Amino acid sequence: MTQAHPRISKAVIPAAGLGTRFLPATKATPKEMLPVVDKPAIQYVVEEAASAGLDDVLMITGRNKRPLEDHFDRNYELESALQKKGDADRLAKVQESSDLATMHYVRQGDPKGLGHAVLCAAPHVGHEPFAVLLGDDLIDPRDPLLARMVQVQEQHGGSVIALMEVAPEQIHLYGCAAVDATPDSDVVKVHDLVEKPSAADAPSNYAIIGRYVLDPHVFDILRKTEPGRGGEIQLTDALQQLAADEKIGGPVHGVVFKGRRYDTGDRGDYLRAIVQLACEREDLGPDFRTWLRSYVTEEM
Repeated sequence: MTQAHPRISKAVIPAAGLGTRFLPATKATPKEMLPVVDKPAIQYVVEEAASAGLDDVLMITGRNKRPLEDHFDRNYELESALQKKGDADRLAKVQESSDLATMHYVRQGDPKGLGHAVLCAAPHVGHEPFAVLLGDDLIDPRDPLLARMVQVQEQHGGSVIALMEVAPEQIHLYGCAAVDATPDSDVVKVHDLVEKPSAADAPSNYAIIGRYVLDPHVFDILRKTEPGRGGEIQLTDALQQLAADEKIGGPVHGVVFKGRRYDTGDRGDYLRAIVQLACEREDLGPDFRTWLRSYVTEEM
């Protein structure tokens, strides 16, 4: 009989980056608040956590990130104005973000990398397994990746990372996993990890994307992890140790994701994500697709 593991209820969202790729838009506005169609990117991420049953969300922030807190808080003045106008639809949209989850915030301080950002969550997380969601990767709600990762962690214990097959010439942009097959077609056993290898040195074409479900023993490793690539404390280095020695904090598994993922990490991918999501919206899609076809035809 499979051993039961503690239920996961906490999600950590690192959001302390400066967003320099999007300057000057991010000079006074956090990158996470840039709109993807009609919602800020960060709301999609919190919605994903809540949909997977993670109703306790800790956001790792930095300077000039106050708008993130305001967005997930109540705005009584705006709500009152909408209520007086009888605008129930917009009132519901405004209230939705503040009702998604119980939100907490902590500042990272020094920008020492993703591993350090995760370590900032240790006092809040304690000794429970938890999820980490990176805001640059938006996962389509029709493809419940995080819920599947939670299921795998509850079954096997240890940690679970999200993997996606990429072309060999793209693997240098990602952390890469060396894996073995398991009886589940979408689950692999991870035995090694390499941060941004060359195509020649990559152990596979399985790239790590921005979803993790982590055993709390990762904090002990991160406290001892020296800065790696780019002078930052890399989460991949800590996961590599967990994968190499299961006695530390259980095994590391990977869920191979083949669904819809929208990358908002740079300007081109951000624009493509907006177009994709707008095209698929029932309220916007039909008119928008008609205009888009006409525009593309005229430009060819």
